[in-house]
Amino acid sequence: MTTDTNRPMTASEKVDALEEQMHRELNVRIAKSVLYQLGEIDPSRPDRGPVATGSSDPSAKALQGDDPRLQKMPPRPTLLDFFKYRWGFNSHLLQSANLAKKNGCDEKTILACLLHDIGVVGFIRSDHGYWGEQLVKPYVDEEVSWAIRAHQVLRFYPDESVGYTYPEMYIRLFGEDFKPEPYIEEEYKRALKSPYYMTARMITVNDVYAFDPNAKVNIEDFYDIIGRHFRQPEEGLGFDNSPVAHMWRTIIWPTRYL
Repeated sequence: MTTDTNRPMTASEKVDALEEQMHRELNVRIAKSVLYQLGEIDPSRPDRGPVATGSSDPSAKALQGDDPRLQKMPPRPTLLDFFKYRWGFNSHLLQSANLAKKNGCDEKTILACLLHDIGVVGFIRSDHGYWGEQLVKPYVDEEVSWAIRAHQVLRFYPDESVGYTYPEMYIRLFGEDFKPEPYIEEEYKRALKSPYYMTARMITVNDVYAFDPNAKVNIEDFYDIIGRHFRQPEEGLGFDNSPVAHMWRTIIWPTRYL
């Protein structure tokens, strides 16, 4: 490390440079939602790494359709197509659903486990339970969509009756002194009174906080459960004029100009 005059930096100058660098950096890890990165990366093909950026030609037209850096979606996309062509890190969802299946949970709970983090793996991380609920609400029973939303809150609170403790992962990620925001606390109090409380609680019980990279779970294992409990629109997700169709279209065309 040298100065502009190419002489070696003194110890004092090195300390000053380090302090300046530290002032420019935040002492936290900043997450980026999948939607933010779609195009620059293809989460369904993580082995490809970063892909090409847009044209530097000033006469190039703005993208208004399929992004050539992403896999093309079918004209009437199903839930399984989003798993295949858009969502990365599916192993977490698959392992959680598989654990719920092994633990004897009913099919609605298994489906809720399979879909509980679709906000994280395919859309927006912050308040991912709420986004996940909205994405699936027109297509599943209220019990399933409510449980997906509520798991975001319940994971911060132990329940000894089912053996759920506060995850050690959260202590590492957020620190020992972390306390959820007041809106989370209020939502937790409301969740305790819901008839669907235990369905949401089972998501936290079967959530896989320590992922096994060697576990082999296939989405095909849940075809029957999806078929029985997810109302796939004939027009395809994003094109059925539902209140959330625009959200599915955004995942299909995340970089569309307008």
